[in-house]
Amino acid sequence: MLDVLGEHPEAVEADLAHHYPGYGPGGPLAAFWRGEITLRLLRVLVEGLPPNGATARAVAGHHWTHADWAAADTRDFLDLLFTAFVNANRDPKKPAAPWPEPSWRPGDPLPEDTTAAEDEKSARARAAYDRINSQVLPGG
Repeated sequence: MLDVLGEHPEAVEADLAHHYPGYGPGGPLAAFWRGEITLRLLRVLVEGLPPNGATARAVAGHHWTHADWAAADTRDFLDLLFTAFVNANRDPKKPAAPWPEPSWRPGDPLPEDTTAAEDEKSARARAAYDRINSQVLPGG
């Protein structure tokens, strides 16, 4: 039974109740336990869950769909094209525009996480510098 529900049984149960409301209270999972449907039908319903449901989000670890990835790729591509156009048509005496950073995607560190990591790295470097100075400089 647990093989049918997979690694994220709560998400599967939520999806089943949401997408198949005709099975009464508790959805198809409760209908299976009441003996109203077979294990095979329950498996077929689970395998037929949509790619944008709670189960898909739980497995992927984020809520992005294929359309979200395509939109981010398109935005990045347009940023590159715009920057290339601006640089190709700029005044030769002026510096070139910097290339744009890619859009954030799931799995990338959040900007506030990056800032905190940089602050921590800076604090560790300062502490190491102070420790070296205290060992080398007179009176330290």
